[in-house]
Amino acid sequence: MASDNPTTRGTPVTNDDTEPMLRRTMTSRRVVGLRERLLRAGVTVAYLAPQDVNNPSYFDDHVDAAVRAFQQERGLIVDGLVGPETDRCLNEAQYALGDRPLYVDEDRPLRGDDVSMLQHNLSRLGFYYAHLDGRFGSSTHHAVIELQQSLGLASTGVVDRETIAALARINKNITSSKAFSLREYHRLERATTALSGRSVVLVPSGAAGQQPPASAAPDFRDLADEVTCDVAVRAFELLHEIGAEPAVVSPGRELRDRRGEPVPTVASVAEVVAEGRSDSVVVTLHCDWNSSPAAGGVASYYWGEQDRSEIYSPIGERAAVLVLKEMVARTGALDLGTHARQWDLLRSNDAPTVWLDLGYLSGPADRAALADPEHRNHLAEAVVFGLQRMFLLAGDDVPTGTMNIDDVAEFNGR
Repeated sequence: MASDNPTTRGTPVTNDDTEPMLRRTMTSRRVVGLRERLLRAGVTVAYLAPQDVNNPSYFDDHVDAAVRAFQQERGLIVDGLVGPETDRCLNEAQYALGDRPLYVDEDRPLRGDDVSMLQHNLSRLGFYYAHLDGRFGSSTHHAVIELQQSLGLASTGVVDRETIAALARINKNITSSKAFSLREYHRLERATTALSGRSVVLVPSGAAGQQPPASAAPDFRDLADEVTCDVAVRAFELLHEIGAEPAVVSPGRELRDRRGEPVPTVASVAEVVAEGRSDSVVVTLHCDWNSSPAAGGVASYYWGEQDRSEIYSPIGERAAVLVLKEMVARTGALDLGTHARQWDLLRSNDAPTVWLDLGYLSGPADRAALADPEHRNHLAEAVVFGLQRMFLLAGDDVPTGTMNIDDVAEFNGR
């Protein structure tokens, strides 16, 4: 799984045209701020506080340990580098519920741990059923108004001290009912057995904004994008053939199928799911890299707590499990498992999202397999057949790896 740092440790760490990222052995005034942010995020490591060390601007072993502890707690890749994803999580961790008023701002939505905690509480009270994405959007705004009305408060939609105090008084009555996932369970129960008419958004690694792992070769990004775009196009063709409504995210880039025909694309996932469709599924495709050439295999990820205590996306989990099984059965790749993660890409879409790692470009065996058109066909089939199996009733399901296009066509009345 790719790290959120964009280059290797041996070169200056930058994020396109932005300032360098913080990393071990670096000396910068930004490190002083990093120490303070880590402390405010609740990280407790000896000699982390600026006043406890002789040179607080030095990214020493204690700061490295604190960054890694924070990454571990947040379900991020533990590499000790403060890349975009780690930086975003640190920014969100600066706020606890009550630190600031919360309100809807369509242009620059408020984000933070305080918003996440508010959404958790509202969902457990039955007011909020949308994604727990830590972003104060319209769904959170309407849930707050409903809460305020039920408590006899002014229905402003602003989470002020009075609203927080009222929420605290009833907090002891809040139980973990997993109300936030009820919407997806309801979707799954009401789903038909057909993929026909269902929206499937395919996102290649480049369009997903995947950052290369620390040890990745210079050509990793381009090669991963070429592989995942090709698999996305092949999956698009299969889905279109059975009557589904697939879309490939490819901003500013034209894609063509194997016959040379243009493939309809969209600039972002939001173009498809922002319409409020309840039948969309998002599949993001990625390749991985490891410093060991022996690394190999496929994996899948969905939105949930890393210890599996909470599954925020039941459909995402089911899709991740079934598509991975199909990938392993159809390609013979090593099964690296299905994992719950809190990555922004998994939680930011208002639709069930699954992240698929198709193999390691650092390993000779996986690299050769991913260059093989037949192998890519099998990966595309795994995506389609895994999604089809997700909606089948138990009596209609077939053993892993045995479904073919005729079976899918029959389920979809083609």
